[in-house]
Amino acid sequence: SSKSPKPEAQKEKGKKPRVWDLGNSNAKVLDYSNSATNGSAEAAPAEEFDRDTALGDRNREPGRLYDLEYESDDEAEEEKVTQNPSKPSAKKGGGLGGMFGMLKGLVGSKSLTREDMDPVLEKMKDHLIAKNVAAEIAVQLCESVAKKLEGKVMGTFTTVTSTVKQALQEALVQILQPQRRVDVLRDVLEAQRHRRPYVVTFCGVNGVGKSTNLAKISFWLIENGFSVLIAACDTFRAGAVEQLRTHTRRLNALHPPDSHGGRTMVQLYEKGYGKDAAGIAMEAISYARNQGFDVVLVDTAGRMQDNAPLMTALAKLIAVNAPDLVLFVGEALVGNEAVDQLVKFNKALADHSMAQTPRLIDGIVLTKFDTIDDKVGAAISMTYITSKPIVFVGTGQTYCDLRSLNAKAVVAALMKA
Repeated sequence: SSKSPKPEAQKEKGKKPRVWDLGNSNAKVLDYSNSATNGSAEAAPAEEFDRDTALGDRNREPGRLYDLEYESDDEAEEEKVTQNPSKPSAKKGGGLGGMFGMLKGLVGSKSLTREDMDPVLEKMKDHLIAKNVAAEIAVQLCESVAKKLEGKVMGTFTTVTSTVKQALQEALVQILQPQRRVDVLRDVLEAQRHRRPYVVTFCGVNGVGKSTNLAKISFWLIENGFSVLIAACDTFRAGAVEQLRTHTRRLNALHPPDSHGGRTMVQLYEKGYGKDAAGIAMEAISYARNQGFDVVLVDTAGRMQDNAPLMTALAKLIAVNAPDLVLFVGEALVGNEAVDQLVKFNKALADHSMAQTPRLIDGIVLTKFDTIDDKVGAAISMTYITSKPIVFVGTGQTYCDLRSLNAKAVVAALMKA
């Protein structure tokens, strides 16, 4: 009997994995930066692009930093009634509305006790956490409201509701108005009188929008008549220098030298990748002083708060160059993470600094504020933990999407049920 033929060797299934040449250490092939620009305007000529897309709101007043705007629940209800007076307004039962209603049912004309308030405070805490306030800060905030209200005698139910709401609002507004206010334009003018550039360093974790918001702040400074030198000190992330070079070209296209007496208003100081960031910042500041720039904006690499070597490098950059303003760039999307980032950034700057009185974070730039609706609790968390002001708020993707913090607007958003 004939034997069946042997089956052919089965072909290997699947796709063969690509083998990368790990031995190639020639990173220069991938480096498209030009280490010889040193702030030269010719290296970043103006480019053609859609001005409307880059600017957004064309009806705004140039150079003005508008306040954040937000519509509170009360204003929204009034507007509904005005538009349709015949239809009764139906408020949502959940959130703070339900919480205040619960308190109204608890207390008559007697003094408030902790037992009366405990279930309400629990709802208040949950509401704040749902709005992105860090959990520990929400607890402390509720404790302060409880201490303020405990023992108060309420005459009517309405007074209870309004008093609790007022106490909470006052506590939130107080947090958002820290001890020191940063006035950048005034400080730049003061530096001009001393014939030196005003230096701002941007730091923060990866991907929060440091370079993008640096470009927005550059645009705002240029509109106020100040010349800007951008120091490309992110020598780690691929494309970081090219990103800043693109912003430089576009800013020069929006504000050409012809509009400023032949003066190039923004230039880029770069030395490529893999270099010491502290050294580049020092050279950039020296170049700015010699060339008569008004402001130096130092872009740094993103780093996680628990990366000790990178935090040491940042502390060195700040200690060596002594910038006038150290801005922490943080996302409005984070809750508890905001507290962890700020605490560890400040601790790392203190631990790794060579100075006896270490420089810590001076202010905050809150980015991606347009992505969170009314979950604005990160603003409360950041200012509560540092007692530092939120200097700028990023609200979009155009150069004009930069605002100053309006405490009442943020509190109105936070109180919205």
